[in-house]
Amino acid sequence: IKTNGFKITCDYAKGGCGASGGMGKTKDGAIKMWNLRVPIDHLRHDVSEKSYHNSLMNCEVIPSTEIYDALNDEQEKYFLEMIKERLNERPIAYIIGNREFMGLDFFVKEGVLIPRPDTETLVEEIIELCKNKSEQINILDIGTGSGAITVSLAKYIENSKVMSFDISDIPLEVGKINAINNEVDNKIEFVKSDVFSAIKDTEKQFDVIVSNPPYIPKKDIETLHTQVKDYEPYNALEGGEDGLDFYRQITKESIDYLKQGGILAYEVGHDQAEDVSEIMKSYGYTKIYKKKDIQGIDRVVIGFKLWYNQRIDIDK
Repeated sequence: IKTNGFKITCDYAKGGCGASGGMGKTKDGAIKMWNLRVPIDHLRHDVSEKSYHNSLMNCEVIPSTEIYDALNDEQEKYFLEMIKERLNERPIAYIIGNREFMGLDFFVKEGVLIPRPDTETLVEEIIELCKNKSEQINILDIGTGSGAITVSLAKYIENSKVMSFDISDIPLEVGKINAINNEVDNKIEFVKSDVFSAIKDTEKQFDVIVSNPPYIPKKDIETLHTQVKDYEPYNALEGGEDGLDFYRQITKESIDYLKQGGILAYEVGHDQAEDVSEIMKSYGYTKIYKKKDIQGIDRVVIGFKLWYNQRIDIDK
């Protein structure tokens, strides 16, 4: 990724990031490299010692394999500002305005949840379930965020049409940008909606309803890493007292908007798969199963609407 003349490289698996710009193989380039490291050390006075060491481990000045001219003063100032932001534990994705997901590039900024590799498990499972369907597949994504799920499904399921709901304006704005950038804007409709409110009392029906809702219990928010709790949107994290509020609401209401045999698919927290499965079962979903992420954690729960018209209206 190139930002204002810098080459930024990020290791998403480890959260690591390197940035280089203007460092070449010349003697002058080597001197410039040394000169940059000195003011970076001086930045420790603006942040806590703990933040300095934790963040610097994930954000280093590294030599580039390409040849660049030495940094000019403007570039050097910009570069040091980025480092200072990282030392204050601002997420790298917000600093560079970019995150990779499902092999696609996504623009991100404050106000949208940063896409995580765990969520790819959810997207991949939906793609797998839809791969043999020849007719148009109508998908609803509840909680647009950056548009990572919405855009990826539109991109990789050729015969899909996707509606994407969010209650906030910024995710809808960012989602539209990412749909255009990934050339699927003609397949997606972004709508401001509080869960299903935008289609209430309509006969809208979907083949798939998918959501990665807020699922952190309220009491656990303060225990999250600083770069999550202080920077990412609170309303995209907090899921009520036990973290299950949105699973209950979406599951209960989704029955009215899924076709017979339709799919309800969730990402869940690391210890929520069983509880979410029980919620889905209580509202009549069948063939419920779980899918593990790359860490071996039950991260996805899938269920199917019954093939006959039944609704079990039990709050659980």
